[in-house]
Amino acid sequence: MTDGKEDKPADPMDDWASALAEQTSAEATTTAAPPAATPAAATVFQPLERDVASGFHNDIEMILDIPVQLTVELGRTKVPIKSLLQLAQGSVVELDGLAGEPMDVLVNGYLIAQGEVVVVNDKFGIRLTDIITPSERIRKLNK
Repeated sequence: MTDGKEDKPADPMDDWASALAEQTSAEATTTAAPPAATPAAATVFQPLERDVASGFHNDIEMILDIPVQLTVELGRTKVPIKSLLQLAQGSVVELDGLAGEPMDVLVNGYLIAQGEVVVVNDKFGIRLTDIITPSERIRKLNK
């Protein structure tokens, strides 16, 4: 204790926020200025305040607190029960994913993005590198 105040443990979210800010500032200094926005792009990205005024905000608030299961998948494999029963501590299970390949991010079992592993203060996370568009998701559902 110093100067009469309790020392509080650092918030882990602050670590992630500072790592993200550091990455963003590094990317901003290394990339060139983006091309001027086209009028079509300006109509696609509209401020959130317009949605609130139109009643959209009230509709989406109903589902914002619904929990979903987020899964990051390294790879998959099929093994016979005989091999499964022979597994012990230190056993290695070969997966179909390759080293360095992006990992799949699934929400409730549906692929929504791909990303790469990041480590901040000995905690694992995933940096999203590719978001699956809604039309791609629908196309995959139809297969």
